[in-house]
Amino acid sequence: MTSTISEYDLHPALDSQLLRDVIHPSRSLWTPRELRDLTSFVSSELTTGLLSILDYSTERRWWARLGLTEGVELWLLSWLPGQGTQPHDHGGSAGSFTVLTGALQEDYRYPAGPIRSAVRNTGDVLGFGSGRAHQVTNPFATPAATVHAYSPPLVPTREYASLLDIPDSIPPLPAQRLPLSELRQLADQEGP
Repeated sequence: MTSTISEYDLHPALDSQLLRDVIHPSRSLWTPRELRDLTSFVSSELTTGLLSILDYSTERRWWARLGLTEGVELWLLSWLPGQGTQPHDHGGSAGSFTVLTGALQEDYRYPAGPIRSAVRNTGDVLGFGSGRAHQVTNPFATPAATVHAYSPPLVPTREYASLLDIPDSIPPLPAQRLPLSELRQLADQEGP
């Protein structure tokens, strides 16, 4: 079956047959490994396009949606020194991120598990399941950029006061799936 343009919502600077071939609009849910492969591929094969879009904002972390289908959302985020997230989960979505430039500190925890920390450097790729929560910061002297993917797309995140406040289980995947037209409206209202 040939895909139609309505199955995709791609950033105009990256809308290419290459990205259309890898984003698989017919796939309803992506595994952490598939998301990891996606962010790694996009970061390595579309670097020039990503760098042409990339921006930084001192007001808040900057982001741009790169792609959206009914099964996956793809984002480019930038991190100036000192910027970061609150501890959060992804509401039951699986996810991945690849460090495009720079380095970030990630503190993460699975429910009832210990808090772990890792420095994620340029080229590092991480895929994770729905039960993981984390906090990502840029404590370093240089800006960073990352490519993220989540499946199912646009599931609300929950923030926590600390990683110790993560409940014993992250909420399950949403029971109802939205069509792409409604996902587009939601995506335009909020970022990652």
